[in-house]
Amino acid sequence: MCNNLFKLIVVLKEMGKNKEIILLISLILLFFIANYSWMDKYVGRIFENINKEDFTVKRVIDGDTIVVGNDTHVRLFGINTPEKGEKYYKEAKEFVNKSLYNKTIFIESFGKDKYYRELGIVFFEEENFNAKMIELGFANAYILDNKRYENIFREAWEKCVSSGKNLCEKSKDKCADCVVLKELNIDTQKVVLNNKCGFDCDLTGWEIKDEGRKKFTFNKFILGKNKEMSVIIGNKTDTNNVLYWEGEDYVWTSTGDTFFLRDREGGLVRWKEINQ
Repeated sequence: MCNNLFKLIVVLKEMGKNKEIILLISLILLFFIANYSWMDKYVGRIFENINKEDFTVKRVIDGDTIVVGNDTHVRLFGINTPEKGEKYYKEAKEFVNKSLYNKTIFIESFGKDKYYRELGIVFFEEENFNAKMIELGFANAYILDNKRYENIFREAWEKCVSSGKNLCEKSKDKCADCVVLKELNIDTQKVVLNNKCGFDCDLTGWEIKDEGRKKFTFNKFILGKNKEMSVIIGNKTDTNNVLYWEGEDYVWTSTGDTFFLRDREGGLVRWKEINQ
């Protein structure tokens, strides 16, 4: 309670808003006659809304990009949805359109991305909409430098995996229980997969992906029974059990990332959070 009041006093002092100061004084007085836990929640909500602005959604570009107000493009911060042509792209976009189009939302800004779009956490009906996209399986967490909402997003992904919705739908391939991640080395950017079953696994069309847009697709590859193979960043010639991920200088980041392995139908085979 004291922490929330202190933060609010500092903000109001800087803003110089007399009405808010009067409100604050009233709240403090009420604190002595009302339930303090309710008061703390109310004051906390006031503080949380200070740095949020309200906008009307004018257009939906895709699952993680919307247009608000006077043609301002907003990239939903901390999440990544499927690209056009990928499974669940259409469903993610339609969900955002149905939920937010022509609605009033609150946005907490986190600056701009390299395309000069505003990065923001969207709040709709007092709910973190970015986290909701993850929980419903329309996005995965994509944590950048600012990790304020990281725990919320990670918890949303755990709920998604438990429910098996959309992007979290478990693979039905017979090899889904066979192929495991044996090693992921950030320093060497090397991924090692092992087939622990007593039969060969056809990985043709399977994909390895990070939290962002980087993706490696297996082009006609059989992982033999009780064998392992490696995927390494580089532009070299593939060998029997070593494949090279071309076109990238690096994939896995030391500040935090997630490894995803999907079958040819898009079913989730393996995922693992990576922290250096």
